[in-house]
Amino acid sequence: MSEPRPSFWRRSPAVGPLAGLLLLLAINVVDGFRHDRNFLALTFHDGRFDSPVIDIFKNGSYVMVLALGMTLVIATGGIDLSVGAGMAVIGGLGATMLAGGHSVAAMLAVSAGVALSCGLVNGLLVAGARIQPIVATLALMVAGRGIAQLVTHGNVVILPKDKFDDLFHGIVCWLPLAPLLVTSLYLAVWAWLRRSAAGLFFEAAGDNETASRFAGLATGRVRCLAYALCGLGAGLAGLMKISDIGSADPFKMGDTIELDAIFAVVVGGTALSGGRICLLGTYLGALMLQTLTITMQYVGVPPAIAPMPKAVVIIAVCLMQSAVTRRWFARLTSRSPAPGVRPVEP
Repeated sequence: MSEPRPSFWRRSPAVGPLAGLLLLLAINVVDGFRHDRNFLALTFHDGRFDSPVIDIFKNGSYVMVLALGMTLVIATGGIDLSVGAGMAVIGGLGATMLAGGHSVAAMLAVSAGVALSCGLVNGLLVAGARIQPIVATLALMVAGRGIAQLVTHGNVVILPKDKFDDLFHGIVCWLPLAPLLVTSLYLAVWAWLRRSAAGLFFEAAGDNETASRFAGLATGRVRCLAYALCGLGAGLAGLMKISDIGSADPFKMGDTIELDAIFAVVVGGTALSGGRICLLGTYLGALMLQTLTITMQYVGVPPAIAPMPKAVVIIAVCLMQSAVTRRWFARLTSRSPAPGVRPVEP
Protein backbone atom coordinates (compact mmCIF):
# COMPACT_ATOMS: atom_id res chain seq x y z
CA MET A 1 0.00 0.00 0.00
CA SER A 2 1.36 3.40 -0.99
CA GLU A 3 1.94 6.01 1.68
CA PRO A 4 -0.60 8.85 1.93
CA ARG A 5 0.38 12.00 0.08
CA PRO A 6 1.50 14.82 2.41
CA SER A 7 -0.98 17.64 2.85
CA PHE A 8 -0.57 21.01 1.16
CA TRP A 9 0.67 22.53 4.43
CA ARG A 10 3.56 20.08 4.62
CA ARG A 11 4.60 19.80 0.98
CA SER A 12 4.11 23.31 -0.49
CA PRO A 13 6.97 25.82 -0.23
CA ALA A 14 4.35 28.60 -0.38
CA VAL A 15 3.40 27.91 3.24
CA GLY A 16 6.37 29.95 4.51
CA PRO A 17 5.54 33.26 2.79
CA LEU A 18 1.85 32.72 3.50
CA ALA A 19 2.57 32.35 7.22
CA GLY A 20 4.80 35.43 7.15
CA LEU A 21 2.15 37.44 5.31
CA LEU A 22 -0.59 36.47 7.78
CA LEU A 23 1.68 37.30 10.72
CA LEU A 24 2.45 40.76 9.33
CA LEU A 25 -1.25 41.42 8.68
CA ALA A 26 -2.02 40.43 12.27
CA ILE A 27 0.66 42.81 13.55
CA ASN A 28 -0.85 45.66 11.54
CA VAL A 29 -4.36 44.90 12.79
CA VAL A 30 -3.20 44.85 16.44
CA ASP A 31 -1.13 48.02 15.98
CA GLY A 32 -4.16 49.67 14.37
CA PHE A 33 -6.27 48.95 17.44
CA ARG A 34 -3.59 50.52 19.66
CA HIS A 35 -3.49 53.72 17.60
CA ASP A 36 -7.19 53.92 16.73
CA ARG A 37 -6.55 53.01 13.10
CA ASN A 38 -8.42 50.24 11.28
CA PHE A 39 -5.92 48.53 8.98
CA LEU A 40 -8.65 46.50 7.28
CA ALA A 41 -10.93 49.49 6.69
CA LEU A 42 -12.42 49.73 3.19
CA THR A 43 -13.58 53.12 1.92
CA PHE A 44 -15.07 54.28 -1.37
CA HIS A 45 -14.31 57.66 -2.93
CA ASP A 46 -13.57 59.08 -6.38
CA GLY A 47 -15.20 56.05 -7.96
CA ARG A 48 -12.91 53.41 -6.44
CA PHE A 49 -12.30 51.39 -3.29
CA ASP A 50 -9.40 52.36 -1.08
CA SER A 51 -7.75 50.39 1.71
CA PRO A 52 -4.25 49.74 3.11
CA VAL A 53 -4.56 46.17 1.85
CA ILE A 54 -5.36 47.40 -1.66
CA ASP A 55 -2.32 49.71 -1.44
CA ILE A 56 -0.17 46.67 -0.66
CA PHE A 57 -1.29 44.99 -3.87
CA LYS A 58 -0.89 48.19 -5.88
CA ASN A 59 2.56 49.20 -4.60
CA GLY A 60 3.79 45.61 -4.72
CA SER A 61 2.87 45.20 -8.39
CA TYR A 62 6.33 46.24 -9.62
CA VAL A 63 8.17 43.63 -7.57
CA MET A 64 5.54 41.02 -8.47
CA VAL A 65 6.10 41.57 -12.19
CA LEU A 66 9.88 41.46 -11.84
CA ALA A 67 9.70 38.39 -9.59
CA LEU A 68 7.60 36.54 -12.17
CA GLY A 69 10.35 36.71 -14.79
CA MET A 70 13.01 36.18 -12.13
CA THR A 71 11.30 32.92 -11.15
CA LEU A 72 11.81 31.52 -14.64
CA VAL A 73 15.46 32.59 -14.69
CA ILE A 74 16.24 31.18 -11.24
CA ALA A 75 14.41 27.94 -12.11
CA THR A 76 16.96 27.41 -14.90
CA GLY A 77 19.82 27.89 -12.44
CA GLY A 78 20.56 31.52 -13.34
CA ILE A 79 19.97 34.96 -11.90
CA ASP A 80 19.31 38.41 -13.37
CA LEU A 81 20.71 41.49 -11.63
CA SER A 82 19.81 43.84 -14.48
CA VAL A 83 16.02 44.04 -14.05
CA GLY A 84 16.21 47.31 -12.10
CA ALA A 85 18.34 48.90 -14.82
CA GLY A 86 15.96 47.45 -17.40
CA MET A 87 13.11 49.27 -15.69
CA ALA A 88 15.06 52.53 -15.96
CA VAL A 89 15.90 51.96 -19.64
CA ILE A 90 12.36 51.10 -20.75
CA GLY A 91 10.77 53.70 -18.49
CA GLY A 92 13.08 56.41 -19.81
CA LEU A 93 12.58 55.29 -23.40
CA GLY A 94 8.80 55.19 -23.08
CA ALA A 95 8.61 58.58 -21.39
CA THR A 96 10.93 60.15 -23.98
CA MET A 97 8.89 58.80 -26.88
CA LEU A 98 5.62 60.02 -25.40
CA ALA A 99 7.11 63.43 -24.62
CA GLY A 100 8.34 63.55 -28.22
CA GLY A 101 4.83 63.14 -29.61
CA HIS A 102 4.89 59.44 -30.56
CA SER A 103 1.73 57.40 -30.18
CA VAL A 104 1.16 55.03 -27.27
CA ALA A 105 0.99 52.06 -29.63
CA ALA A 106 4.37 52.88 -31.18
CA MET A 107 5.90 53.39 -27.76
CA LEU A 108 4.58 50.04 -26.52
CA ALA A 109 5.90 48.22 -29.59
CA VAL A 110 9.38 49.76 -29.36
CA SER A 111 9.55 49.25 -25.59
CA ALA A 112 8.59 45.59 -25.89
CA GLY A 113 11.21 45.03 -28.57
CA VAL A 114 13.97 46.72 -26.58
CA ALA A 115 13.00 44.89 -23.37
CA LEU A 116 13.07 41.52 -25.14
CA SER A 117 16.41 42.40 -26.73
CA CYS A 118 17.97 43.28 -23.37
CA GLY A 119 16.82 39.99 -21.89
CA LEU A 120 17.98 38.07 -24.95
CA VAL A 121 21.45 39.61 -24.69
CA ASN A 122 21.67 38.28 -21.14
CA GLY A 123 20.49 34.88 -22.30
CA LEU A 124 23.05 34.70 -25.11
CA LEU A 125 25.87 35.69 -22.77
CA VAL A 126 24.84 33.02 -20.26
CA ALA A 127 23.75 30.16 -22.53
CA GLY A 128 25.90 30.92 -25.60
CA ALA A 129 29.10 32.44 -24.27
CA ARG A 130 28.91 30.44 -21.01
CA ILE A 131 29.51 33.50 -18.85
CA GLN A 132 28.43 33.17 -15.24
CA PRO A 133 24.90 34.63 -14.89
CA ILE A 134 25.84 36.99 -12.07
CA VAL A 135 28.70 38.44 -14.17
CA ALA A 136 26.74 38.68 -17.42
CA THR A 137 23.74 40.41 -15.87
CA LEU A 138 25.93 42.63 -13.69
CA ALA A 139 27.42 44.05 -16.88
CA LEU A 140 23.99 45.04 -18.19
CA MET A 141 23.05 46.31 -14.75
CA VAL A 142 25.90 48.81 -14.87
CA ALA A 143 25.52 49.64 -18.56
CA GLY A 144 21.73 49.95 -18.29
CA ARG A 145 21.95 52.97 -16.01
CA GLY A 146 24.18 54.70 -18.51
CA ILE A 147 21.83 53.81 -21.38
CA ALA A 148 18.86 55.18 -19.42
CA GLN A 149 20.68 58.47 -18.82
CA LEU A 150 21.70 58.60 -22.48
CA VAL A 151 18.11 58.10 -23.64
CA THR A 152 16.74 60.78 -21.31
CA HIS A 153 19.79 63.09 -21.73
CA GLY A 154 20.34 62.86 -17.98
CA ASN A 155 17.02 64.54 -17.16
CA VAL A 156 13.82 63.52 -15.44
CA VAL A 157 11.28 63.21 -18.25
CA ILE A 158 7.74 64.36 -17.49
CA LEU A 159 4.95 62.57 -19.34
CA PRO A 160 2.35 64.60 -21.23
CA LYS A 161 -0.70 65.07 -19.04
CA ASP A 162 -3.37 62.35 -19.30
CA LYS A 163 -1.63 60.61 -22.21
CA PHE A 164 -0.46 57.50 -20.42
CA ASP A 165 -1.80 57.79 -16.88
CA ASP A 166 -4.62 55.24 -17.02
CA LEU A 167 -3.13 52.56 -19.25
CA PHE A 168 -1.65 50.56 -16.37
CA HIS A 169 -3.03 52.45 -13.39
CA GLY A 170 -6.64 52.99 -14.28
CA ILE A 171 -9.68 51.67 -12.40
CA VAL A 172 -11.51 48.46 -13.30
CA CYS A 173 -14.55 47.38 -11.29
CA TRP A 174 -13.71 50.09 -8.70
CA LEU A 175 -10.27 48.51 -8.12
CA PRO A 176 -6.77 49.53 -9.33
CA LEU A 177 -5.86 47.97 -12.65
CA ALA A 178 -2.23 47.15 -11.81
CA PRO A 179 -2.79 44.34 -9.26
CA LEU A 180 -5.57 42.87 -11.39
CA LEU A 181 -3.25 42.87 -14.40
CA VAL A 182 -0.40 41.29 -12.46
CA THR A 183 -2.63 38.61 -10.94
CA SER A 184 -4.01 37.74 -14.37
CA LEU A 185 -0.45 37.53 -15.68
CA TYR A 186 0.51 35.11 -12.89
CA LEU A 187 -2.49 32.91 -13.66
CA ALA A 188 -1.66 32.90 -17.37
CA VAL A 189 1.99 31.96 -16.75
CA TRP A 190 0.94 29.28 -14.24
CA ALA A 191 -1.41 27.76 -16.82
CA TRP A 192 1.36 27.87 -19.43
CA LEU A 193 3.88 26.18 -17.14
CA ARG A 194 1.60 23.54 -15.61
CA ARG A 195 -0.77 22.78 -18.50
CA SER A 196 2.02 22.32 -21.02
CA ALA A 197 5.56 20.95 -21.06
CA ALA A 198 7.08 24.42 -20.58
CA GLY A 199 7.36 24.12 -16.81
CA LEU A 200 9.10 20.76 -17.13
CA PHE A 201 11.58 22.25 -19.61
CA PHE A 202 12.53 25.15 -17.29
CA GLU A 203 12.90 22.88 -14.27
CA ALA A 204 14.85 20.24 -16.18
CA ALA A 205 17.30 22.82 -17.55
CA GLY A 206 18.02 24.02 -14.02
CA ASP A 207 18.02 20.64 -12.29
CA ASN A 208 20.49 18.78 -14.52
CA GLU A 209 21.61 20.51 -17.68
CA THR A 210 23.77 17.65 -18.92
CA ALA A 211 21.08 15.00 -18.55
CA SER A 212 18.49 17.30 -20.10
CA ARG A 213 20.71 17.95 -23.09
CA PHE A 214 21.32 14.22 -23.60
CA ALA A 215 17.56 13.70 -23.39
CA GLY A 216 17.13 16.04 -26.36
CA LEU A 217 16.21 19.27 -24.58
CA ALA A 218 17.69 22.45 -26.05
CA THR A 219 18.72 23.87 -22.69
CA GLY A 220 20.40 26.89 -24.28
CA ARG A 221 17.18 27.97 -25.96
CA VAL A 222 15.21 27.42 -22.75
CA ARG A 223 17.57 29.67 -20.83
CA CYS A 224 17.49 32.34 -23.54
CA LEU A 225 13.70 32.26 -23.39
CA ALA A 226 13.76 32.65 -19.59
CA TYR A 227 16.04 35.70 -19.76
CA ALA A 228 14.04 37.22 -22.62
CA LEU A 229 10.80 36.91 -20.64
CA CYS A 230 12.53 38.34 -17.57
CA GLY A 231 13.63 41.34 -19.65
CA LEU A 232 10.08 41.75 -20.91
CA GLY A 233 8.85 41.74 -17.31
CA ALA A 234 11.36 44.46 -16.41
CA GLY A 235 10.09 46.54 -19.31
CA LEU A 236 6.48 46.10 -18.20
CA ALA A 237 7.40 47.13 -14.66
CA GLY A 238 9.12 50.24 -16.01
CA LEU A 239 6.05 51.27 -18.03
CA MET A 240 3.80 50.63 -15.03
CA LYS A 241 6.04 52.86 -12.93
CA ILE A 242 6.01 55.85 -15.28
CA SER A 243 2.27 55.41 -15.75
CA ASP A 244 1.85 55.64 -11.98
CA ILE A 245 4.10 58.60 -11.17
CA GLY A 246 3.87 60.43 -14.51
CA SER A 247 7.63 60.77 -14.99
CA ALA A 248 10.81 58.78 -15.59
CA ASP A 249 13.89 59.25 -13.41
CA PRO A 250 16.87 57.42 -14.96
CA PHE A 251 18.86 57.69 -11.72
CA LYS A 252 16.40 56.33 -9.15
CA MET A 253 13.91 54.20 -11.08
CA GLY A 254 14.34 50.53 -10.18
CA ASP A 255 17.28 51.19 -7.88
CA THR A 256 18.00 47.97 -5.88
CA ILE A 257 14.56 46.58 -6.76
CA GLU A 258 16.25 43.52 -8.25
CA LEU A 259 17.14 42.45 -4.72
CA ASP A 260 13.49 42.52 -3.68
CA ALA A 261 12.58 40.45 -6.73
CA ILE A 262 15.23 37.85 -5.88
CA PHE A 263 14.12 37.80 -2.24
CA ALA A 264 10.50 37.26 -3.29
CA VAL A 265 11.46 34.32 -5.49
CA VAL A 266 13.72 32.65 -2.94
CA VAL A 267 11.36 33.23 -0.03
CA GLY A 268 8.57 31.87 -2.20
CA GLY A 269 10.24 28.48 -2.45
CA THR A 270 11.82 28.47 -5.91
CA ALA A 271 15.20 26.78 -5.51
CA LEU A 272 18.08 29.22 -6.00
CA SER A 273 20.11 26.35 -7.44
CA GLY A 274 17.42 25.75 -10.06
CA GLY A 275 15.11 22.86 -10.81
CA ARG A 276 11.96 23.96 -8.95
CA ILE A 277 9.28 26.56 -9.68
CA CYS A 278 6.70 27.85 -7.20
CA LEU A 279 4.75 30.75 -8.74
CA LEU A 280 2.29 30.90 -5.85
CA GLY A 281 5.19 31.28 -3.43
CA THR A 282 6.68 34.07 -5.56
CA TYR A 283 3.35 35.90 -5.60
CA LEU A 284 2.96 35.60 -1.82
CA GLY A 285 6.63 36.44 -1.24
CA ALA A 286 6.31 39.74 -3.13
CA LEU A 287 3.17 40.60 -1.15
CA MET A 288 4.94 39.71 2.09
CA LEU A 289 7.87 42.03 1.33
CA GLN A 290 5.54 44.92 0.48
CA THR A 291 3.49 44.26 3.63
CA LEU A 292 6.70 44.26 5.65
CA THR A 293 7.64 47.66 4.19
CA ILE A 294 4.26 49.14 5.14
CA THR A 295 4.40 47.50 8.57
CA MET A 296 7.73 49.14 9.36
CA GLN A 297 6.30 52.51 8.34
CA TYR A 298 3.24 52.03 10.54
CA VAL A 299 5.14 50.93 13.64
CA GLY A 300 7.64 53.76 13.25
CA VAL A 301 10.83 51.88 12.35
CA PRO A 302 13.48 54.45 11.31
CA PRO A 303 14.40 54.20 7.61
CA ALA A 304 18.08 53.83 8.51
CA ILE A 305 17.50 50.43 10.15
CA ALA A 306 14.56 49.31 8.00
CA PRO A 307 16.64 46.74 6.03
CA MET A 308 17.46 44.86 9.25
CA PRO A 309 13.90 43.68 10.04
CA LYS A 310 13.49 42.74 6.37
CA ALA A 311 16.59 40.55 6.56
CA VAL A 312 15.37 38.91 9.78
CA VAL A 313 11.96 38.10 8.28
CA ILE A 314 13.52 36.70 5.10
CA ILE A 315 15.90 34.46 7.06
CA ALA A 316 13.01 33.27 9.29
CA VAL A 317 10.85 32.34 6.31
CA CYS A 318 13.76 30.57 4.60
CA LEU A 319 14.38 28.59 7.79
CA MET A 320 10.73 27.53 7.76
CA GLN A 321 11.29 26.13 4.26
CA SER A 322 14.55 24.38 5.11
CA ALA A 323 14.35 20.58 5.02
CA VAL A 324 16.61 20.40 8.09
CA THR A 325 14.34 22.74 10.06
CA ARG A 326 11.23 20.82 9.01
CA ARG A 327 12.75 17.51 10.09
CA TRP A 328 13.74 19.02 13.43
CA PHE A 329 10.25 20.42 13.95
CA ALA A 330 8.70 17.09 12.94
CA ARG A 331 10.77 15.29 15.57
CA LEU A 332 9.62 17.76 18.21
CA THR A 333 5.95 17.43 17.34
CA SER A 334 5.90 13.66 16.71
CA ARG A 335 4.40 11.46 19.36
CA SER A 336 6.85 9.51 21.46
CA PRO A 337 5.98 5.84 22.19
CA ALA A 338 4.42 4.98 25.52
CA PRO A 339 6.76 3.77 28.29
CA GLY A 340 7.71 0.14 27.83
CA VAL A 341 6.47 0.00 24.22
CA ARG A 342 9.05 -0.48 21.50
CA PRO A 343 8.51 1.45 18.28
CA VAL A 344 7.60 -0.66 15.26
CA GLU A 345 10.47 -0.95 12.81
CA PRO A 346 9.61 0.06 9.23
